[in-house]
Amino acid sequence: MTDKQLADKGAIVTGGASGIGEACSETLARAGASVLITDVDDLRGKEVAARITKAGGTAHYLNHDVRDEAAWPGVIAEAEKRFGRLDIMVANAGIGIMSPIATMTLADWQKQQAINLDGVFLSIRHSIPAMKKVGGGSIVLMSSIAGLRGAPGLAAYSATKGGVRLLAKSVALEHAADNIRCNSVHPGIIATPIWEKIPTGAEGNQRNAPIDPAERAAISVPLTRVGTAQDVANGVLFLCTESASYMTGQEIVIDGGMTAGGRVTKRS
Repeated sequence: MTDKQLADKGAIVTGGASGIGEACSETLARAGASVLITDVDDLRGKEVAARITKAGGTAHYLNHDVRDEAAWPGVIAEAEKRFGRLDIMVANAGIGIMSPIATMTLADWQKQQAINLDGVFLSIRHSIPAMKKVGGGSIVLMSSIAGLRGAPGLAAYSATKGGVRLLAKSVALEHAADNIRCNSVHPGIIATPIWEKIPTGAEGNQRNAPIDPAERAAISVPLTRVGTAQDVANGVLFLCTESASYMTGQEIVIDGGMTAGGRVTKRS
């Protein structure tokens, strides 16, 4: 690992065992950060940490459900114990439940809110005291283009991601004087395992056939290709470095142009 923009920095990445979180964990570690990966997928989380360590970086895995407030002080303490400090929080953990609002159950609504919004709130609330100790930090909240515009079947998901977007702006204003920056990232169609996991229907059952992100991207993305987790991780890395030291309360949209204009039709 050669790029050390984040040397001596301590970081936490929630939902860091797969997809965008995995790419963020590896990218921050390559930049020199020591990374605490938290997730509920122990097998994959340990594999990511081991891979980073083998490549010469510093990473540890910790099982943690972001909804569990009682566990949060221990997560922060683990980062401080292992790394001596906490400078970066990437609040990435999230789920997607597709369902028309008229048929969505309250249970599914609340589960999505708890992970996507409550979990982000707890990530921020518990990281701020640790960042104040070291004179500041960078908080990056993973939102979505669904947090910028509505979409049929995604009303509940959009509600959480739109909440994340405005939460970032308010936190940025509240803690600018503490040198704690808070920004949001808004991915479009990204090739990650979440497409195979998105439940649908009133009871949140799995789809009969997974959504094909490449097929959807070919129709609706101006760049005509699906994005990668690394595309998103590159944006997250930027927000965590000194290159973004004058950015707070902002949003980075990484969507291949989806939100740049009107509907895109498939090219012949």
